[in-house]
Amino acid sequence: MRPMMPLRHKPRQSRPASLALRVTALVGIATTLVFLVFNWVILRSLEHHFAQQDAHELEAVTTALAQPVHQLASDIASDELKQHLANAVAGHHGMTYGVYDGAGNSIYATPGPDLSKLASSKKLVNRITADDLIVWQEDQRSYRGVVIQLPADDSAAPGYRIVAAMDIGFHLDFLAEFKRMLWWATGLVMCLALGVAWLAVQWGHLPMRKVNEEIRAIRSSKLDVRLDPRDVPIELAELVFAFNDMLARIEEGFTRLSHFSADIAHELRTPVTNLVTQTHVALGQPRSNEEYREILYSNLEEFDRMGRMIGDMLFLAQTENDPRNLRLSTIDLSELVRSLFDYFEALAEDSGITLGVKGAIGSIAADREMLTRALNNLLSNAIRHTPRGKSITVLLSQDEQWTTISVVNPGERIPERDLPKLFNRFYRVDPARQRNTAGAGLGLAIVKSIAEAHGGSVAVTSSELVTRFDLVLPHLRQ
Repeated sequence: MRPMMPLRHKPRQSRPASLALRVTALVGIATTLVFLVFNWVILRSLEHHFAQQDAHELEAVTTALAQPVHQLASDIASDELKQHLANAVAGHHGMTYGVYDGAGNSIYATPGPDLSKLASSKKLVNRITADDLIVWQEDQRSYRGVVIQLPADDSAAPGYRIVAAMDIGFHLDFLAEFKRMLWWATGLVMCLALGVAWLAVQWGHLPMRKVNEEIRAIRSSKLDVRLDPRDVPIELAELVFAFNDMLARIEEGFTRLSHFSADIAHELRTPVTNLVTQTHVALGQPRSNEEYREILYSNLEEFDRMGRMIGDMLFLAQTENDPRNLRLSTIDLSELVRSLFDYFEALAEDSGITLGVKGAIGSIAADREMLTRALNNLLSNAIRHTPRGKSITVLLSQDEQWTTISVVNPGERIPERDLPKLFNRFYRVDPARQRNTAGAGLGLAIVKSIAEAHGGSVAVTSSELVTRFDLVLPHLRQ
C-alpha cells in the first residue's frame, strides 16, 4: 500500500490591518515627523539667535578695544595702553579678551582661558557675524570667540590682533533643557494625537456601524427596505447607493423566484389532481385491458404536457438567471425560417393555413438554438390562432443596428388591455381555453426572455385584421 501523502494546507492569507489602526498609525507617524521638523527648526533658530546675540556683544567688545589700540599704537608696550585696555570693556561680564602684536606676542590678556591658540587662528575677520564665531572647549567649559585683524597704520609696526571670547555654558544649558522639554512635549503630543486619532476614527465609524445595524435588520421578508443616503457622510453615499441597487436586484430575484414557484404550483396542481383522480377511478373497479389502455394514454398526454411545462420553466429560469449565456453563431435567417416552415408544414396543412416569408436580409450573429425556439413559439402561436384558409407571413427587415423578424397572422383582435400581459408566464387571453389548448402559457414568455438575452425586445400589435409580433435583435459580434 502506498503511503498517504501529507495534506498540504493552503497558506492562510493575512487579514489587512484595520482601518482604525491604519489611520491611527498614519496620524501618529505624521504628527511625529511634524514635531521632529518643528523641534529642529526651533533649536536651530535658538542656536542662531544666541550666536547672533554673542556676535553683537563680541563686536561691541572688539570695537571698544580697537579704539585705545589705535590711539596708543606708537607706544604699545606702555602701561598707559594696558590701563586703557583694562578700562575699555567695563560692563561686559563673563568676557575674556586679549591683544596680540603681529608676531603673536601678548600685549594684554585678561584672566581666563588661553587665547594664544585662538590668536594664531587663520580665521581672521574685519566685521563680526554669527558665522564667523569660533567655538571650543577648555576645562570642561565651552567658549565662543572671534579674532579681529587690525591693519597697521603709518605710526605702528605690523598690525595687531584683538581676541575676544565669552563663556556660553548658560546658553548650552538652556538649549539642553529646552531640548528635553521639546522631546517630552513631542512624546506627549504624539500620545494625545494617537488618542485623538483613535477617538476620531471610532467617531467616524459611527455611521458605518449604524449602516451595519440597518443591514443586519434586513430580512427576506423586508427586502423593500432601502438605506437613506442622507443619513451617512458623503464618502459613504456611493456605497449606500450601490447597496440599494444590489438590494433592488435581490428583491427582484426573490420576487421572480416567488412568482416562479407560485406559477409552478398553480399550473401543476390541476394536472396532478387530474392524474390522481383518474388513477383512483381506474382502480375503483375492474376494467378491461382496452379501458386500462385508454386511461394510460390519457395519463400519458397529461404527463407529456407536464414535462413540456417543466422543461419550459427550467429554460425560463436558466435564461433569466444568466441572460447573456449565449453561444453565438452566424445564422441565415431566410434559411432558418424556411426550415421551420418545413417542420410546421404538416400542422399547417391540417389547419388549412399557408406559410410565407418576405424580405431578404444578410446573416446575423445569434444563439441558433434560442432563436429557433423563439421563432418556433411565435409560429406555433400564430398557427393556433389563425382561421382556416388564411395565411401566416414572416417579414424580415434590417437596418444598421437592428434586425426585425415579424410574424403576422389574421385572427381575432386581442383586446388592448391584454397586450402588455401576453408575455407574462401562464397568461392567456381566454382563461376558459386554458386546458383546451396544447400550450401552457409559456411560449411568449420564452420569446421575451430570449429576446432580452440577446439585448433585444419583442412587441405585439393587434387590429381587427391581423396580429403582429415583432422580434427585434441587435447586431452582435461573435
